[in-house]
Amino acid sequence: MFRIIALITATLAQPVYAQSVSVDTFVGTVEIAAQPDNIAVFDIAAFDTLNALGVSVEGLVRPVFLEYLETAAKDTVPVGSLFEPDFEAVFALKPDLVIAGGRSSGQVSELSRIAPTIDMTIGEDTVADGLARLASYGVLFDKQAQAAELAAGFDSKLSDVRAAVAGQGSALIVMTNGPKVSAYGTGGRFGWLHDALNLPEAVESVEQNTHGEAISFEFIREANPDILLVVDRLAAVGQDGDSARTTLDNALVHETRAWQTGRVIYLSPAPIYISGGGIQSMTVTLDEILAGMKDG
Repeated sequence: MFRIIALITATLAQPVYAQSVSVDTFVGTVEIAAQPDNIAVFDIAAFDTLNALGVSVEGLVRPVFLEYLETAAKDTVPVGSLFEPDFEAVFALKPDLVIAGGRSSGQVSELSRIAPTIDMTIGEDTVADGLARLASYGVLFDKQAQAAELAAGFDSKLSDVRAAVAGQGSALIVMTNGPKVSAYGTGGRFGWLHDALNLPEAVESVEQNTHGEAISFEFIREANPDILLVVDRLAAVGQDGDSARTTLDNALVHETRAWQTGRVIYLSPAPIYISGGGIQSMTVTLDEILAGMKDG
């Protein structure tokens, strides 16, 4: 009897290893323990998609910037910012998994010293990468059906917006930073709006880089877009200064077809600037373009 009890005790004392799954990340396929329970997240796009899937998060960077994520973020433990993790807080949390990406991707190596860490950065192909991350989270958290449903809804929305902009002329994407204005083309951080929507560029020679090309109001007038898509950086990060509406209320901008036909579309800035590639953020942006086309 004592031998049986000892055997049972020894068996129960053995570590239980969770089943692993193959997950596609920014740096390739990795093996991760399935359905991690205690998660720290250093990427708002990741938090956006996890929230859509109903996955709870224990540790999260601050600030979140997005109103629709504030409720979910409220009960999480602060673990630093996008650029500066609070390593002591992460260590104290003892996470099963850390999810980094984008602005925090440079911290993956250090975070990996505390817990398994994956880089879920959204690359240049925002839509494809965003949907790939959605599918990966579906596998990791055993929520494949929910992920497939979200992807199907997004694809349907994408088709609706493509139809709405088809034949409606060219577009120019600009971001204001107070009184300063930059333009973005197909290779820029918002270029997916051109690529995914088959939306022609008003100017095809815009510099293709993360920060866009600094432009003047004369540039906007000469481009004369039929649709002007606007991102307000100061509003995205909660800073004071001239709003995009104030900056673009300019005599030269007034001469464009976009202004005259009411197709200057001010996108909610935090979703596209802070959490681009998150399934909810991309859907918000598409909804706003669709509404702007109807209103115009």
